[in-house]
Amino acid sequence: MRFSVQLPTDAVEAGAELVSGEAVAAMARAAEDAGFDAVAVTDHPAPPARWVAAGGHHSLDPFVALAFAAAATRRVKLLTQVVVLPYRNPFVTAKAAATLDVLSGGRLVLGVAAGYLASEFAALGADFEVRNEVTDDAIDVLRAAWRGEPVDRIGRGFVAKGTAQLPRPAQPQGPPIWIGGNARRAIRRAALRGDGWMPFPAPKSLAGHTRTAALESLGDVRAGIALLREEAARAGRTRPLDVCLVPFGFSLGARADDLARLADDIPRYAEAGVTWLAFTLPAPSRAAWCEAVAQLGAAVSLR
Repeated sequence: MRFSVQLPTDAVEAGAELVSGEAVAAMARAAEDAGFDAVAVTDHPAPPARWVAAGGHHSLDPFVALAFAAAATRRVKLLTQVVVLPYRNPFVTAKAAATLDVLSGGRLVLGVAAGYLASEFAALGADFEVRNEVTDDAIDVLRAAWRGEPVDRIGRGFVAKGTAQLPRPAQPQGPPIWIGGNARRAIRRAALRGDGWMPFPAPKSLAGHTRTAALESLGDVRAGIALLREEAARAGRTRPLDVCLVPFGFSLGARADDLARLADDIPRYAEAGVTWLAFTLPAPSRAAWCEAVAQLGAAVSLR
Protein backbone atom coordinates (compact mmCIF):
# COMPACT_ATOMS: atom_id res chain seq x y z
CA MET A 1 0.00 0.00 0.00
CA ARG A 2 1.19 3.51 -0.83
CA PHE A 3 -0.15 6.84 0.42
CA SER A 4 -0.95 10.23 -1.06
CA VAL A 5 -2.07 13.46 0.60
CA GLN A 6 -3.74 16.40 -1.10
CA LEU A 7 -2.11 19.78 -0.68
CA PRO A 8 -4.77 22.36 0.33
CA THR A 9 -4.30 24.48 -2.79
CA ASP A 10 -8.09 24.83 -2.91
CA ALA A 11 -8.09 26.89 0.31
CA VAL A 12 -7.69 30.17 -1.55
CA GLU A 13 -9.50 32.14 1.16
CA ALA A 14 -6.50 31.53 3.45
CA GLY A 15 -4.24 33.55 1.18
CA ALA A 16 -0.48 33.22 1.57
CA GLU A 17 -0.88 31.06 4.69
CA LEU A 18 -1.82 28.10 2.46
CA VAL A 19 -1.78 29.34 -1.13
CA SER A 20 1.69 30.69 -1.83
CA GLY A 21 4.94 29.33 -3.13
CA GLU A 22 6.36 29.20 0.39
CA ALA A 23 3.29 27.37 1.71
CA VAL A 24 3.17 24.79 -1.06
CA ALA A 25 6.88 24.10 -0.66
CA ALA A 26 6.65 23.78 3.13
CA MET A 27 3.63 21.47 3.04
CA ALA A 28 5.13 19.28 0.31
CA ARG A 29 8.30 18.91 2.40
CA ALA A 30 6.20 18.05 5.45
CA ALA A 31 4.41 15.31 3.50
CA GLU A 32 7.71 13.91 2.25
CA ASP A 33 9.22 14.02 5.73
CA ALA A 34 6.15 12.20 7.11
CA GLY A 35 6.77 9.34 4.68
CA PHE A 36 3.99 9.96 2.16
CA ASP A 37 4.56 8.60 -1.33
CA ALA A 38 2.82 11.41 -3.22
CA VAL A 39 1.34 14.87 -2.89
CA ALA A 40 -1.75 15.70 -4.91
CA VAL A 41 -3.61 18.77 -6.15
CA THR A 42 -6.97 19.35 -7.76
CA ASP A 43 -8.06 21.25 -10.90
CA HIS A 44 -10.79 23.88 -11.35
CA PRO A 45 -9.73 26.67 -13.74
CA ALA A 46 -13.16 28.36 -13.98
CA PRO A 47 -15.65 27.04 -11.42
CA PRO A 48 -19.12 28.63 -11.24
CA ALA A 49 -19.63 30.90 -8.24
CA ARG A 50 -22.89 29.15 -7.33
CA TRP A 51 -21.11 25.79 -7.15
CA VAL A 52 -18.34 27.24 -4.98
CA ALA A 53 -20.92 28.80 -2.64
CA ALA A 54 -22.64 25.42 -2.30
CA GLY A 55 -19.47 23.66 -1.16
CA GLY A 56 -17.25 23.59 -4.24
CA HIS A 57 -13.81 25.16 -4.39
CA HIS A 58 -11.27 27.12 -6.35
CA SER A 59 -7.72 25.85 -6.84
CA LEU A 60 -4.29 26.77 -8.07
CA ASP A 61 -3.29 25.56 -11.51
CA PRO A 62 -2.25 21.95 -10.91
CA PHE A 63 0.92 21.93 -13.01
CA VAL A 64 2.25 25.19 -11.58
CA ALA A 65 1.44 24.16 -8.00
CA LEU A 66 3.11 20.77 -8.42
CA ALA A 67 6.18 22.45 -9.93
CA PHE A 68 6.63 24.35 -6.64
CA ALA A 69 6.14 21.10 -4.73
CA ALA A 70 8.68 19.35 -6.96
CA ALA A 71 11.31 22.03 -6.42
CA ALA A 72 11.00 21.65 -2.64
CA THR A 73 11.19 17.84 -2.52
CA ARG A 74 13.27 14.97 -3.86
CA ARG A 75 11.23 11.79 -3.58
CA VAL A 76 7.44 12.20 -3.49
CA LYS A 77 5.36 11.58 -6.59
CA LEU A 78 3.36 14.50 -7.95
CA LEU A 79 -0.28 13.54 -8.50
CA THR A 80 -3.01 15.48 -10.27
CA GLN A 81 -6.27 14.47 -8.65
CA VAL A 82 -7.63 15.15 -11.20
CA VAL A 83 -6.96 17.13 -14.39
CA VAL A 84 -10.15 17.42 -16.43
CA LEU A 85 -8.88 16.55 -19.89
CA PRO A 86 -11.62 18.17 -22.03
CA TYR A 87 -10.85 21.60 -20.51
CA ARG A 88 -7.61 21.94 -22.49
CA ASN A 89 -6.20 21.21 -25.90
CA PRO A 90 -4.50 17.81 -25.44
CA PHE A 91 -1.18 19.04 -26.86
CA VAL A 92 -1.12 21.82 -24.23
CA THR A 93 -1.75 19.23 -21.52
CA ALA A 94 0.91 16.94 -22.99
CA LYS A 95 3.48 19.75 -22.95
CA ALA A 96 2.65 20.80 -19.36
CA ALA A 97 2.82 17.20 -18.15
CA ALA A 98 6.07 16.43 -19.97
CA THR A 99 7.66 19.63 -18.67
CA LEU A 100 6.75 18.82 -15.07
CA ASP A 101 7.97 15.24 -15.48
CA VAL A 102 11.31 16.40 -16.88
CA LEU A 103 11.87 19.07 -14.25
CA SER A 104 10.89 16.74 -11.38
CA GLY A 105 13.08 13.87 -12.55
CA GLY A 106 10.17 11.63 -13.57
CA ARG A 107 7.81 12.01 -10.62
CA LEU A 108 4.49 12.95 -12.24
CA VAL A 109 1.41 10.74 -12.03
CA LEU A 110 -1.29 12.25 -14.23
CA GLY A 111 -4.71 11.63 -12.75
CA VAL A 112 -7.40 12.60 -15.27
CA ALA A 113 -11.16 12.57 -15.65
CA ALA A 114 -13.91 13.60 -18.05
CA GLY A 115 -15.42 16.21 -15.70
CA TYR A 116 -18.99 16.95 -14.68
CA LEU A 117 -19.52 20.73 -14.25
CA ALA A 118 -21.39 21.82 -17.37
CA SER A 119 -21.05 25.52 -16.55
CA GLU A 120 -17.28 25.21 -16.18
CA PHE A 121 -17.15 23.54 -19.59
CA ALA A 122 -19.13 26.45 -21.02
CA ALA A 123 -16.80 29.04 -19.49
CA LEU A 124 -13.81 27.30 -21.06
CA GLY A 125 -15.41 26.84 -24.48
CA ALA A 126 -15.40 23.06 -24.09
CA ASP A 127 -18.20 20.82 -25.33
CA PHE A 128 -19.83 19.13 -22.34
CA GLU A 129 -21.89 16.69 -24.41
CA VAL A 130 -18.87 14.97 -25.96
CA ARG A 131 -16.61 15.07 -22.89
CA ASN A 132 -16.18 11.29 -22.77
CA GLU A 133 -15.18 11.03 -26.41
CA VAL A 134 -12.80 13.99 -26.00
CA THR A 135 -11.25 12.37 -22.92
CA ASP A 136 -10.55 9.12 -24.73
CA ASP A 137 -9.06 10.97 -27.69
CA ALA A 138 -6.96 13.19 -25.41
CA ILE A 139 -5.36 10.20 -23.67
CA ASP A 140 -4.34 8.81 -27.05
CA VAL A 141 -2.90 12.21 -28.03
CA LEU A 142 -0.91 12.46 -24.78
CA ARG A 143 0.73 9.10 -25.34
CA ALA A 144 1.46 9.90 -28.99
CA ALA A 145 2.90 13.34 -28.19
CA TRP A 146 5.13 11.98 -25.42
CA ARG A 147 6.90 9.71 -27.92
CA GLY A 148 8.46 12.85 -29.41
CA GLU A 149 7.65 11.81 -32.96
CA PRO A 150 5.45 13.69 -35.47
CA VAL A 151 1.73 13.25 -34.80
CA ASP A 152 -0.86 13.37 -37.56
CA ARG A 153 -4.32 13.50 -36.04
CA ILE A 154 -7.61 15.30 -36.49
CA GLY A 155 -9.63 15.70 -33.32
CA ARG A 156 -12.47 17.81 -31.97
CA GLY A 157 -11.11 21.35 -32.15
CA PHE A 158 -7.64 20.61 -33.49
CA VAL A 159 -5.78 19.44 -36.60
CA ALA A 160 -2.26 18.12 -36.04
CA LYS A 161 -0.12 17.69 -39.16
CA GLY A 162 3.31 16.42 -38.22
CA THR A 163 3.14 18.02 -34.75
CA ALA A 164 6.08 17.00 -32.55
CA GLN A 165 6.94 17.81 -28.95
CA LEU A 166 10.32 17.70 -27.25
CA PRO A 167 11.67 17.05 -24.73
CA ARG A 168 10.05 13.72 -24.03
CA PRO A 169 9.00 13.03 -20.45
CA ALA A 170 11.67 11.70 -18.10
CA GLN A 171 9.69 8.48 -17.60
CA PRO A 172 10.35 6.32 -20.70
CA GLN A 173 6.67 5.47 -21.27
CA GLY A 174 5.49 8.87 -20.14
CA PRO A 175 3.83 9.66 -16.81
CA PRO A 176 1.36 7.02 -15.61
CA ILE A 177 -2.22 8.02 -16.41
CA TRP A 178 -4.78 7.23 -13.73
CA ILE A 179 -8.45 7.48 -14.64
CA GLY A 180 -10.88 9.09 -12.20
CA GLY A 181 -14.57 8.23 -11.86
CA ASN A 182 -16.84 5.48 -10.62
CA ALA A 183 -18.96 4.85 -13.71
CA ARG A 184 -18.54 1.76 -15.84
CA ARG A 185 -17.27 3.94 -18.67
CA ALA A 186 -14.48 5.31 -16.45
CA ILE A 187 -13.56 1.80 -15.32
CA ARG A 188 -13.41 0.62 -18.91
CA ARG A 189 -11.31 3.67 -19.83
CA ALA A 190 -8.85 2.76 -17.07
CA ALA A 191 -8.62 -0.84 -18.28
CA LEU A 192 -8.14 0.07 -21.93
CA ARG A 193 -6.20 3.35 -21.80
CA GLY A 194 -4.95 3.93 -18.28
CA ASP A 195 -2.32 2.83 -15.80
CA GLY A 196 -4.61 3.13 -12.81
CA TRP A 197 -8.15 3.75 -11.59
CA MET A 198 -9.16 6.49 -9.13
CA PRO A 199 -12.65 5.83 -7.71
CA PHE A 200 -13.98 8.12 -4.98
CA PRO A 201 -16.55 7.64 -2.21
CA ALA A 202 -19.90 8.96 -3.42
CA PRO A 203 -23.26 8.43 -1.72
CA LYS A 204 -26.25 8.18 -4.02
CA SER A 205 -27.17 11.80 -3.27
CA LEU A 206 -23.75 13.04 -4.45
CA ALA A 207 -23.34 10.59 -7.32
CA GLY A 208 -26.15 12.20 -9.29
CA HIS A 209 -24.61 15.64 -8.91
CA THR A 210 -21.17 14.50 -10.00
CA ARG A 211 -22.62 12.38 -12.82
CA THR A 212 -20.99 9.16 -11.69
CA ALA A 213 -21.96 5.91 -10.02
CA ALA A 214 -22.48 5.66 -6.28
CA LEU A 215 -19.61 4.20 -4.26
CA GLU A 216 -20.66 3.70 -0.66
CA SER A 217 -18.76 0.73 0.73
CA LEU A 218 -15.71 -1.47 0.39
CA GLY A 219 -18.03 -3.98 -1.27
CA ASP A 220 -18.69 -1.40 -4.00
CA VAL A 221 -14.93 -0.96 -4.40
CA ARG A 222 -14.44 -4.72 -4.73
CA ALA A 223 -17.15 -4.85 -7.39
CA GLY A 224 -15.49 -2.02 -9.31
CA ILE A 225 -12.08 -3.69 -9.15
CA ALA A 226 -13.59 -6.95 -10.33
CA LEU A 227 -15.07 -5.13 -13.31
CA LEU A 228 -11.75 -3.39 -13.94
CA ARG A 229 -9.96 -6.73 -14.04
CA GLU A 230 -12.66 -8.25 -16.23
CA GLU A 231 -12.35 -5.41 -18.74
CA ALA A 232 -8.55 -5.67 -18.70
CA ALA A 233 -8.66 -9.42 -19.29
CA ARG A 234 -11.13 -9.02 -22.13
CA ALA A 235 -8.73 -6.55 -23.76
CA GLY A 236 -5.81 -8.95 -23.31
CA ARG A 237 -4.08 -6.68 -20.84
CA THR A 238 -1.57 -8.31 -18.49
CA ARG A 239 0.16 -5.23 -17.01
CA PRO A 240 -1.25 -4.49 -13.53
CA LEU A 241 -3.29 -1.39 -12.73
CA ASP A 242 -2.98 0.77 -9.64
CA VAL A 243 -6.15 1.60 -7.71
CA CYS A 244 -6.09 4.86 -5.75
CA LEU A 245 -8.97 5.45 -3.32
CA VAL A 246 -9.90 8.03 -0.72
CA PRO A 247 -10.67 5.80 2.30
CA PHE A 248 -14.24 5.93 3.52
CA GLY A 249 -14.75 8.51 6.23
CA PHE A 250 -11.80 10.61 5.09
CA SER A 251 -13.32 12.39 2.08
CA LEU A 252 -13.66 15.68 3.97
CA GLY A 253 -10.60 15.39 6.18
CA ALA A 254 -9.19 13.11 8.86
CA ARG A 255 -9.84 13.58 12.56
CA ALA A 256 -7.30 12.51 15.13
CA ASP A 257 -9.64 9.89 16.61
CA ASP A 258 -9.98 8.26 13.18
CA LEU A 259 -6.29 7.49 12.79
CA ALA A 260 -6.02 4.37 14.94
CA ARG A 261 -9.05 2.88 13.18
CA LEU A 262 -7.52 3.64 9.82
CA ALA A 263 -4.35 1.69 10.62
CA ASP A 264 -6.49 -1.35 11.36
CA ASP A 265 -8.48 -0.89 8.12
CA ILE A 266 -5.52 -0.70 5.73
CA PRO A 267 -5.21 -4.51 5.30
CA ARG A 268 -8.89 -4.64 4.28
CA TYR A 269 -8.28 -2.09 1.53
CA ALA A 270 -5.18 -3.95 0.36
CA GLU A 271 -7.06 -7.26 0.29
CA ALA A 272 -9.75 -5.65 -1.87
CA GLY A 273 -7.12 -4.65 -4.44
CA VAL A 274 -6.50 -1.00 -3.52
CA THR A 275 -2.83 -0.06 -4.01
CA TRP A 276 -2.93 3.62 -2.97
CA LEU A 277 -4.89 5.47 -0.27
CA ALA A 278 -5.36 9.21 -0.79
CA PHE A 279 -6.12 11.66 2.01
CA THR A 280 -7.48 15.15 2.40
CA LEU A 281 -6.56 16.73 5.75
CA PRO A 282 -8.14 19.71 7.52
CA ALA A 283 -6.10 22.89 7.03
CA PRO A 284 -7.05 25.61 9.51
CA SER A 285 -3.45 26.83 9.17
CA ARG A 286 -0.18 25.78 7.57
CA ALA A 287 1.24 24.63 10.89
CA ALA A 288 -1.91 22.66 11.72
CA TRP A 289 -1.85 20.93 8.34
CA CYS A 290 1.83 20.00 8.71
CA GLU A 291 1.14 18.67 12.20
CA ALA A 292 -1.82 16.63 10.90
CA VAL A 293 0.22 15.12 8.07
CA ALA A 294 2.97 14.13 10.52
CA GLN A 295 0.36 12.60 12.85
CA LEU A 296 -1.25 10.65 10.02
CA GLY A 297 2.13 9.42 8.79
CA ALA A 298 2.96 8.15 12.27
CA ALA A 299 -0.47 6.51 12.68
CA VAL A 300 -0.05 4.40 9.57
CA SER A 301 3.68 3.83 10.14
CA LEU A 302 4.95 5.52 7.00
CA ARG A 303 8.43 6.08 8.44
